[in-house]
Amino acid sequence: MAFSPCPNDTFIFDALIHGRVPCPGFSPEAVLADVETLNQWAFQGLYPVSKLSFAALGRLRDSYALLPSGAALGRGCGPLLTARESMDRDRLRRSVIAVPGLDTTATFLLRLFLGKDLDLRPMPFETIMPALRDGLVDAGLIIHEGRFVFKEYGLICIQDLGAFWEETTGFPIPLGGIALRRDMLSSAELLSRAIGESILHARRFPEGAMPYIRSHAQEMVADVMERHIALYVNDFSIDLGEEGRETVAFFFRKGEELGLFPACEKDFMAF
Repeated sequence: MAFSPCPNDTFIFDALIHGRVPCPGFSPEAVLADVETLNQWAFQGLYPVSKLSFAALGRLRDSYALLPSGAALGRGCGPLLTARESMDRDRLRRSVIAVPGLDTTATFLLRLFLGKDLDLRPMPFETIMPALRDGLVDAGLIIHEGRFVFKEYGLICIQDLGAFWEETTGFPIPLGGIALRRDMLSSAELLSRAIGESILHARRFPEGAMPYIRSHAQEMVADVMERHIALYVNDFSIDLGEEGRETVAFFFRKGEELGLFPACEKDFMAF
């Protein structure tokens, strides 16, 4: 199972990876990497279960399907477009913008906001704020825990792209989900149930999950780590439900309309 070292993912998968919830017939093994690396691995079909940006899944629906559990989807949790000083859209379109990967949902939203013809510099998400602070790029997309600490780097928020999405569409923002390679679809319900139970276990016994979360959270302070989990792990993570499924379907249609995703006749849900 491939997922990121971010607190929301390690919170979700801790109990499952460490055998605290049942997953009959499987002995799950974790492979951790940043979200854009996960996206690129999925284009190679490398891992059967993987966290993916919804923008990457939009291009991978022929080979992967979405599990109902484990998603990061909600309101007030989208990426932030930041810079050292205020800039209007025209200036931004002429600027060098750091992004956490070309196939991330953050970059999808940026293109929705500014247009597709942009000077983008993909880099690991944790290097974007230092690059902005040091003047290596003009603007940057902040994701994950960056929304809690970007001001410490002398940056300002030019646009909350999640808020932009919510205001223009009325839907919550679908950031990423757990995708299952289509050759594994017969195990979809079992795996999705195990992930959902892993989340519930972590909620009931948060102290048991903390060592695993801390071991991958680098230098993140406890308060930021807790706020990160509270923001990105919610009821949609346990089960997308009708609203979540409608949101993701709309997101994929929007990507097709923009020419960013190929049309796909297959059901994007694993079940």
